[in-house]
Amino acid sequence: MELYLYIIFHFITTIKLGVETTRAEYLLCFHLCAENLLVLTVATKQTEGFQRFRRSAQFFNYKVQVLGLDEEWQGGDDQQPAGGGQKVRLLKSALKQYVDKEDLIILFVESYDVLFASGPTELLKKFKQAKSKVVFSAENYIYPDRKLEAKYPRVRDGKRFLGSGGFIGYAPNLKKLVEEWKGQDNDSDQLFYTSIFLDPEKRESINISLDHRSRIFQNLNGALDEIVLKFENSQVRARNLLYDTLPVVIHGNGPTKVSGLSQNKSYDGILCDEALPMILIGIFIEQPTPFLSQFFLRLRNLHYPKQRIQLFIHNHVSEVDSFVEEHGKEYLTVKVIGPEDEMENAEARNLGMDLCRKDPDCDYYFSLDAEVVLKNTETLRILIEQNKLVIAPLVSRHEKLWSNFWGALSPDGYYARSEDYVDIVQRRRIGLWNVPYISSVYMVKAKALHLELDQGDLFHSGKLDADMAFCHNVRNQGVFMYLTNRHQFGHILSLENYQTSHLHNDLWQIFSNPEDWREKYIHENYTAALKGKLIEMPCPDVYWFPIFTDTACDELVEEMEHYGQWSTGDNTDSRIQGGYENVPTIDIHMNQIGFEREWYKFLLDYIAPITEKLYPGYYTKFELAFVVRYKPDEQPSLMPHHDASTFTINIALNRVGIDYEGGGCRFLRYNCSIRAPRKGWTLMHPGRLTHYHEGLPTTKGTRYIAVSFLDP
Repeated sequence: MELYLYIIFHFITTIKLGVETTRAEYLLCFHLCAENLLVLTVATKQTEGFQRFRRSAQFFNYKVQVLGLDEEWQGGDDQQPAGGGQKVRLLKSALKQYVDKEDLIILFVESYDVLFASGPTELLKKFKQAKSKVVFSAENYIYPDRKLEAKYPRVRDGKRFLGSGGFIGYAPNLKKLVEEWKGQDNDSDQLFYTSIFLDPEKRESINISLDHRSRIFQNLNGALDEIVLKFENSQVRARNLLYDTLPVVIHGNGPTKVSGLSQNKSYDGILCDEALPMILIGIFIEQPTPFLSQFFLRLRNLHYPKQRIQLFIHNHVSEVDSFVEEHGKEYLTVKVIGPEDEMENAEARNLGMDLCRKDPDCDYYFSLDAEVVLKNTETLRILIEQNKLVIAPLVSRHEKLWSNFWGALSPDGYYARSEDYVDIVQRRRIGLWNVPYISSVYMVKAKALHLELDQGDLFHSGKLDADMAFCHNVRNQGVFMYLTNRHQFGHILSLENYQTSHLHNDLWQIFSNPEDWREKYIHENYTAALKGKLIEMPCPDVYWFPIFTDTACDELVEEMEHYGQWSTGDNTDSRIQGGYENVPTIDIHMNQIGFEREWYKFLLDYIAPITEKLYPGYYTKFELAFVVRYKPDEQPSLMPHHDASTFTINIALNRVGIDYEGGGCRFLRYNCSIRAPRKGWTLMHPGRLTHYHEGLPTTKGTRYIAVSFLDP
C-alpha cells in the first residue's frame, strides 16, 4: 500500500521542515545526527520506488547505505505468503562492521514503498523517548502466522503486532537481534523477528519495544481510516488521527496502492517536429461504440506529425475501412486487425505493445480505446514531456466520477475509493499522481517495454480482465503508473445503453452522452443564437435561427427513408398521439422510429431556452413531431392552414438549389414568404389564429422538413 506516499513526498519537498522540528534544532543537531545515525535498506534493483525513497532521504539529509544492490533477489515475491529472509542475511553481514560503535543508531527500513516525512532530529528524539534499545514498527494485523496472536503482550492503547518493514536501534543490539539468523533467503523475516519478540527473555535481553502509537513508523496496511494530511501554514504532514501523532517514516505496505502527488514536474520544453519521438498508437474498438467518426476526426487532429505516428487498430466490431482508405497514407504505417481475424482483446493489446517492442524506431506506445473522447490536441506532447515510464491523462465520464484510474485497491486487488479520488477527478487537486490502476488511455515508454516490461504477455493474469492484468503485471515489476490531471484532456463515453438496431445509432445518444451528441448534431452557431446574436425575423413574429448540423439533417432524413413507411395523408392514423394535423402530409412521425423520447429531450434542451426568450410566458410542451417529404410527383405543396399548435418549429433538412428546387413557406396574413430555407435552420412561428400559412410548391427533387407542434 502506498497511501499518500506521493502526496506526502510532494508536500514535504516543498516545505522546509516538519512541524515538530524547528530550524534551530535542525542546524544544532545536524552534524551530531549525521555521525550517530545510519539508515540501512535493501534494494536489489533501482526501481522507481527506490528512487523516490532515495530522493526523500536526500531531502532530509539522511545517510543511507544500500544493501544488495544488483544482487539477484531470492527473497520471494508477492505471490508467496512469506519471504524476505535475504534482507536479514544482508543486514547481519552489514552489521559486522559496526559492532564496536555502541553509540551508533541504525534505522533499517524497506526502500521500494517507504519515504521520510521528517528529518533525523525528530527521528532520534522520538526513538530516545521510547526508552528502548530497539523499536519495531507496529501493525493492526498479525502476519504471517495468526496462531501466534495469543502470545503477543496485551496493550492498553495502540497497535499490538510487530511489523518488520521498519525498526531502529543501537548497532550492538541490532547485531544481537540478527545473530541467530541461519535461515534461507526465502524464509520469512517477519516470522523471524516475531519469534524473537515473543520470547520474553530475548525481548528483555535485546530491549525491544513496538511503536504502538505510530510516533516513528506509520504502516499503512489496514490504516487507511487513521491517516489524513495535516496542512498548517506552509507545512504538511501525515497525521495519525487515532493517536494524534506525526510519524517520521511512512511505509506503504500491504496489497493496496493508493494515489498520491509526485513532486516531479514536467519540463516545459518545446519539441520541434523533426525531433519528436516515434509513437505507435494502439487503437482498440472492442464493442459497439458511439461517435466513431468523431473519434477518428480527433485522432487526425492531434497536434503531432503523422509521419512520426504508426497506427495499430484492433477493430473487433466496427468498420474502419473508410478512415484507412481516406487517411491511412498520411501515417507512417497502419496495421488493422479486423473482426475476421478473431483476435481477442488481451491478445490484441499484447500484439500492439509487441509491435513497438520489436521496432527499434518506436519510442513510445500510446494505447487508446475508442470510448475515449480525447479533446486536447496536445495530449501526446504533454505526456512525453512528463518523462515517465507509464502515464495516463485523466479522463472521466461527463459530470460523473467514473474515470480511467483507481485511487486505491481493495485487499483482494479490486477497486477501492481513495481519500483524494474525488478531488483528483474533479481537479480540485491538480498534479502528477502515482496510482495503482489505469485504463482506456495511457502512454508507455519503449524503454520500459525493452527492460522492466519485456515479458510478451502483459494482459493476462489469472482470471483478471485485460486492463487489471496489465496493471497487476506492471506493479509486480516495480514500475510506477502515473496519472496527470494538470490539463483538461477529455472524457469517456458511456456505452451502457448504446443500441445498434438503427441506421444511425448515435442519434439516440442524447441521454447517455449529451455532450458528444451536441458536438455532432447541434449547429456550431447555436450558442450565438441562444444569446440572441443570430436570430433573424424574416416575417412578423417568425424567428429563424441555426439548430442542426448538416450531419444531423442528413442522418435524420436517411433514418426516415430507411424506415420507409411514409403516410398517405390520413390524419386518423393511430400513430398521431394526442393531437392531429389540420392538413395531412406525407410524413413519418418520430414515435414510428422510436425517436419520440429523444426528440422531446432535444426540444427541451435546445428549443425551449430560445422559445422562452422569444415568446415570454410560453413553455415547451411536446405535442406532435414528424418529418415531411415534398416531391413534385407526390405532394409538392401544402394548402393554406393553421397548425394545431400554439407555436411550431420547422427545420429544413436539406439544401434548396442542390437537393431540390422551389419550396418554402408563405404567411398569408402578412403576405410574407421564405423561399430559401437554410439547411439546419429552424423557423419558429405561432400556429393558431395569426399565422395562417401554406407550403410553396417543390418543383424539382425532394424536400424534407422536421416539424414539431408545441402547445403549452
